[in-house]
Amino acid sequence: MKKKLALLGLSVLLAGLGAFSYTTGLLPTVAAEKKAQPAPGTAPQLNISVSVVRVTPHAFVETLALSGSLIPREEILIGPEIEGLRVLEVLVEEGAAVKRGQVLARLVPDTLDAQLAQNEAALARNAAATAQARSAISEAEARLKEAQNAIVRTRTLKESGHVSDAVFDQRESAFKLAEAQLAAARDGMKASQADRASIEAQRRELLWRRSKIEVTAPADGIISQRRARIGATPVLVSQEPMFRMIANGEIELDAEVPQAHIVRLTPGQKARIAIPGNGEVEGTVRLVSPAVDPASRLGRVRILLGNDPNLRIGTFARGEVTVARGSGLAVPRSAVQFSKSGPTVQVVVNDTIETRPVTLGLVEADTVEIRSGVAESTLVVAKSGTFLRNGDRVRPVVLPSTIADGR
Repeated sequence: MKKKLALLGLSVLLAGLGAFSYTTGLLPTVAAEKKAQPAPGTAPQLNISVSVVRVTPHAFVETLALSGSLIPREEILIGPEIEGLRVLEVLVEEGAAVKRGQVLARLVPDTLDAQLAQNEAALARNAAATAQARSAISEAEARLKEAQNAIVRTRTLKESGHVSDAVFDQRESAFKLAEAQLAAARDGMKASQADRASIEAQRRELLWRRSKIEVTAPADGIISQRRARIGATPVLVSQEPMFRMIANGEIELDAEVPQAHIVRLTPGQKARIAIPGNGEVEGTVRLVSPAVDPASRLGRVRILLGNDPNLRIGTFARGEVTVARGSGLAVPRSAVQFSKSGPTVQVVVNDTIETRPVTLGLVEADTVEIRSGVAESTLVVAKSGTFLRNGDRVRPVVLPSTIADGR
């Protein structure tokens, strides 16, 4: 009996709930909301605006940035070729343009002039000694001739028995003495001639030293440094030069380049160098060092800038070298993502994001060459990021291209 009553009460409660839902419309509303949800596995409908650019052709000029200091292409050290003479006058100042053979400074010649006078006196004494030696030879030759005749006569008389052996021996001794005196006189002449040769050699050296009292420029160029002072006694070039000169006035940039990029530099490549206060100048790669500093991993490159008089050695400068040229499809650098699998870009196809792997080529400023992976006019997300993934629905907003058309 109790069980029947319980079932009857539950029926009445359910009937009441059904009547309540019918009158208020609550259950149909819930059903409508469930019906509005997307089916499982379908892409969500997003309303995200994304900035995109079109892939366009572009003529690439890839450059390599570098910096360094201006130095002479060839520096010449100028100093005296003789030591021990004071500076008499200095004829040029720093910055002066000079020609080959131009006199830069003069030394005091008094010491050399005195030595030349002594040399002339020695030559005069030698001339007198040579004359005496010549006279001694003539006298010895005469005595020898007389002794020779005497011994011939004595030999004849000895054979006839009119002269004793003692007289003959005396004549023979006189003959030998005359021969020795003649040999001594001739040796004296040879010694005098040797002395004269030595004195003349000394004179040639003194005349050469006398000709070097003028310090001259060995080539055309610009005086970059002057250390010569009037009254000072300069030393040889190897120790402290009187002048430093820029040969032909040619200046170049001595720059450092990372080892990863130095292999792309070759002599003859064009460069543009910016010098503070002097604007930009054009240059040419002249020398690429075959060695890399093991500590800094930097290599050196020399860029010839010419003989511009406005350039100053020691000035800091920076610039770029053109290392490659070509044409291809271009996108902004910001459009490229890099991962372990390689570079990729995000393209928009039918308002849907697709991530595509690409092959990169030349790089120019903020523009990158795409050699494969996308076609011309493809819409590429301008600033790739991780907030977009494959299959996302977006609303593309095409930005005006800043890349010059290279067709």
